[in-house]
Amino acid sequence: MRDKKQVAILVSGGGSNMVALLESMTGDHPARPCLVLSNDAGAGGLKKAAAAGVATAAVDHRPFKGDRAAFEAELVKPILEAGADIVCLAGFMRVLTEGFVSQFQGRMLNIHPSLLPKYKGLHTHARALEAGDSEHGCTVHEVTPALDDGPILGQARVPVLKGDTPDDLAARVLVQEHLLYPAVLRRFAAGDKTLVQLG
Repeated sequence: MRDKKQVAILVSGGGSNMVALLESMTGDHPARPCLVLSNDAGAGGLKKAAAAGVATAAVDHRPFKGDRAAFEAELVKPILEAGADIVCLAGFMRVLTEGFVSQFQGRMLNIHPSLLPKYKGLHTHARALEAGDSEHGCTVHEVTPALDDGPILGQARVPVLKGDTPDDLAARVLVQEHLLYPAVLRRFAAGDKTLVQLG
């Protein structure tokens, strides 16, 4: 099995993108999941991963009381122990420091619900509507120390429809996230960084 890249997936909640990634890593896929890790032991994503037969771990950020370096020192341990070649952030709601990111430079992916470089950070769907955008979408990018920055590896676009609410838009984008992230990971694990475009 070692000819396949080992993938650790970090989640904070239900892990719908994680499930899409896990379901894609079958057959001739160049990668396999080695760990699903959360900052919340009660995260629904951990239960789903365990049910799928994937190793899980949790490192609660709360006891560290804002000491991000100390939290990350613990967070990295199960990733290294699992032998991860690639780290995928899938709804992991903690901002990671340069010290953590640098350990996985060029090997860490994130999915963000906007067409980067537009709308870094939170509330992306509301911001797209407020701006009057005609299209919106999601981006998979390599993680760098700068928030929602790094080389773009894939984007999926959806139309903004008249009367859309942020929730409407979020639901439409999420469908594309579940298609885009697995498509990018498959290429990335095979050493291909050409841009994936959907929609």
